Order: sequence, then structure tokens, then C-alpha cells
Amino acid sequence: MTIDWLAFVQVFVAAMIAAVLVVGFYSLGLRLLVRAGRAPVVAPVEFTDAITVITEKEARRAEKAAAKAAKRSPLTEGQRRVALVGAYGSFVVCAAAVLGGLLLILFNH
Repeated sequence: MTIDWLAFVQVFVAAMIAAVLVVGFYSLGLRLLVRAGRAPVVAPVEFTDAITVITEKEARRAEKAAAKAAKRSPLTEGQRRVALVGAYGSFVVCAAAVLGGLLLILFNH
């Protein structure tokens, strides 16, 4: 049995680049989304084995704080729009990287 070490290194490097690309663009997208005044607020969900569950009062407080932060944003409306487009563009790059990886796995065997 022989191991093709060059192929192993190529796969490792490709996986590291893809992971950095996806995580980096996703975090950039979230950052731009917040700067655009659209902070993602997740509704509380009850799990049977959860240690802590957010109450509805805490969720409302978080939504109120996000709305207040959006109003205080020093960005102009045009800058917010550019940040929003950049956020969506970052998410598209993430989706394209994941889709490209899946296509490589499915059709390049």
C-alpha cells in the first residue's frame, strides 16, 4: 500500500483555504449586516435538554436594543445600503464556496 503524499497535502491545503474563506466571508457578512442596521435577532427556542432558555422578555429587550443601535448608527442611508449589499455579497461568496465544494465531491471522483 502506498500513500500519495502530494495528493494528501493538496487536499489539506484546499480544505484549509475553503474553511478560512467560508468563515471569513460569513463573519464579514455578519459584521456588515450589523453595520447596515439589520442585526440578526434569533427568537428563543425551548429545548428539552437546554441549560438556559431566553425568556420572551429578554428577547424583546434584545430586539429593542438592536433597534436602538440601528437608530444610533453614524452611517448615512447610502452607506447602510452599501453595507447591506456587501453583507449579501459575502453570504453569496460563502454559499458559492460550499456549493463548489459539494460539486467537486459529487462530480470529480
